[in-house]
Amino acid sequence: MIKKLESYQFLFSELVKRDFKKKYKRTVLGMLWSILSPLLSVLVLMMVFSNIFGRHEPHFIIYIFSGTLVMNFYSECTQGCMRALMANASIFTKINVPKSLFLLSKSVQSYINFALTLAVYFVFCLFDGIVFGMHAVSLIYPCVMLLIYNLGVGMLLSAMFVFFRDIEYLYSIFLMLLNYVSAIFYPISIVPENAQKYFFINPVYVFIRYFRIVMIEGSVPPLWIHLLILGYTAVALLAGCLVYKKYNHEFLYYV
Repeated sequence: MIKKLESYQFLFSELVKRDFKKKYKRTVLGMLWSILSPLLSVLVLMMVFSNIFGRHEPHFIIYIFSGTLVMNFYSECTQGCMRALMANASIFTKINVPKSLFLLSKSVQSYINFALTLAVYFVFCLFDGIVFGMHAVSLIYPCVMLLIYNLGVGMLLSAMFVFFRDIEYLYSIFLMLLNYVSAIFYPISIVPENAQKYFFINPVYVFIRYFRIVMIEGSVPPLWIHLLILGYTAVALLAGCLVYKKYNHEFLYYV
């Protein structure tokens, strides 16, 4: 994939530029929506749930922001990747180019939006009195792994979407459910202690938990969380690559 990216570097950069222009076309604020959209989501959740859960949760706005930061990136990236093949069918049905380029361009575009929001996240942390130390450097790990994980999931979704258009509607329902089971606006302490371990079955929650440990608790997460993230990412990427390798030539007949 890296070799193909080097060979089609110009096409890849043009795809990323096109995706940005298309997303913010005819908007007044343009790229500012990449910052405002998650920021407004955080403020709404803060106003609604601060009196319910915020009284006993330190740095509650950062607690919510950590959840929305990861969830928005996952949602935007995977949904963009899911539609990438169908949206670019007019290109790869006429020209022999790697189909993974379209998913990579969507992932990079989403990652840039994520990076912009991450900068605002750090500003909020400073205003909330959170002290930055060397432990904050460890956030590089989940940021990189989340991009790879999203790409793997996106590859699976895009392949499924080519064959089954219903997946778009089913996935929107799944994302709504995922929002509620990822403990974005509530602490897992409200769940019985023997059931809290089941949250770690959810990869998105594990990434969220990593951010909260680093920024709110001020420490580097334990080794088992690093390994859990590595395992989820490896499985998602491997599954996505295998599906693409198996059905790569069949995509042409269904788009």
